[in-house]
Amino acid sequence: MRSGARLSVADAVLLGLVEGLTEFLPVSSTGHLAVAQDLLDIGTGTRGQAAADAYVIVVQGGAVTAIGWLYRSRLLGAGTAILGRRDDSARDLGWALVAAFVPAGVAGLLLGDVIKDRLFGIWPIVLAWAVGGVVILVWSLREKTGNKLLEDVRICDGVLIGGAQALALWPGVSRSLVTILAALACGLAMKAAVEFSFLLGFLTLGAATAYEMINSGSLISEELGLLAPVVGFIAALGSAAVAVAWMLRFLEHKGLAVFGWYRLVVAALVAGLTTTTLL
Repeated sequence: MRSGARLSVADAVLLGLVEGLTEFLPVSSTGHLAVAQDLLDIGTGTRGQAAADAYVIVVQGGAVTAIGWLYRSRLLGAGTAILGRRDDSARDLGWALVAAFVPAGVAGLLLGDVIKDRLFGIWPIVLAWAVGGVVILVWSLREKTGNKLLEDVRICDGVLIGGAQALALWPGVSRSLVTILAALACGLAMKAAVEFSFLLGFLTLGAATAYEMINSGSLISEELGLLAPVVGFIAALGSAAVAVAWMLRFLEHKGLAVFGWYRLVVAALVAGLTTTTLL
């Protein structure tokens, strides 16, 4: 951390808000958090940087908790159906989520260290932002969505969506973006596509958060303290709940195009700041 200082409460709140507001929008929370870390000059020294990097993964737990609470009935129904409760649609959704989780889970375990070493930088993120923006705008020209509901999702849909989710291991791509587009390509209606992305995020981000806590929890507490990370977690939880409710209403009526333009503007802005050494 700067000059050996611990993570301040103000910094933790800011990072928590950034995480919560961007995690489930198709704009890449990882990219926004990486830029925020650089602007705040968080994470100096080997241990300090490792702790800061681990913290931005753990703070996802706040956003995950928001989804868990908002969709508790759907998640509980899918889970109990897999375990034997007689509800065909809930069971199909549950297995589709499991199938969608596996590709990114396996790829993350196998390639996680390589990705951290080679792709966690401003320029790979800028590239991913720009490419994602173009993809959204091209997709938006179709002006067509399917009509499948969550109850209609099958394992084959989950496999395709999960394969797409693995692409989001590249920082800046956006897990939300690729899973929503893949779900739309499988014929889901916009609301169903977004909600499937939320539910899948609960599994994927929850697993990533738990893994990071097990491996780096003590490092985070030693380097960053306890109060600030907890406050950041709460900030992420509250802001994610607001962002999720807003996103559902917005995408149903406005579509994805605005996020494409947003990504291109942010990519240009961050590239400019980096080139002029301001970032």
